Amino acid sequence: MKSRTSWQPVAKWYNKLVSDKGHYYHQHVVIPGVLRLLSLDKSSRLLDVACGQGILGRSVPKGVSYTGFDIAGSLIAEAKRLDHDPNHTYIVGDATQALPLGDVKFTHAAMILALQNIEDGDAVITNISKYLLPSGKFVIVLNHPAFRIPRQSSWGIDEGNKLQYRRVNIYMSPLKIPIDMHPGKRRWSPARPQTPERSDGGRVTWSFHQPISYYAGILAKYGFVIDAMEEWTSDKESEGKASKMENRSRSEFPLFLAIGAIKLPV
Repeated sequence: MKSRTSWQPVAKWYNKLVSDKGHYYHQHVVIPGVLRLLSLDKSSRLLDVACGQGILGRSVPKGVSYTGFDIAGSLIAEAKRLDHDPNHTYIVGDATQALPLGDVKFTHAAMILALQNIEDGDAVITNISKYLLPSGKFVIVLNHPAFRIPRQSSWGIDEGNKLQYRRVNIYMSPLKIPIDMHPGKRRWSPARPQTPERSDGGRVTWSFHQPISYYAGILAKYGFVIDAMEEWTSDKESEGKASKMENRSRSEFPLFLAIGAIKLPV
């Protein structure tokens, strides 16, 4: 049975947004950080979970065996179009289900800015653990769960103290949050009750917020031990009257949380 995903209808828009090399933060923050944490070499076999259009695959060192998969066939088609390395394979697959990989095992796995888009995180982690060798390395990158909660976090200005602060309304409670890919008027389609449509043909995807403790818990539950946790800030700099305040807040409130974990031997 074909898996449904809210990302299939917005794949064309997403490809245009991130471009061939990824968006700014892919290039300047996320991909360099992931490659450093993975520490790949020519003997590595990397599984890229929910790979999108293959940004990580096109960034790994030459000679690394790479397999990327994503539930959205249109994103996989774009990844294949852009990546012609003979050591790289792209397949359509659901991160919560068994993959058509046979007995292949991997030394490394990565999941970049995707786990928060999947409702059943437990199923993802237990599934990926099946494909990793003992002592295999798994790197997850999340939009920071403490500071970037869609519709529940925002910026504010404290004029008296000349500070830009981060407001967080809800943190500990799990949330299912609709994300409009293109702001505008929406209508709900009875044919796709989980994928609200907009009147101009756009789509909504879903974000599933969990506190940091949730991710630590499911990794431990399915045989991983965390060996690295990093919080990555923006490297952009403002200019003008509010630059001091804005630059300070950028350095204090990270955009991304990176978790490195090792699969324990059975």
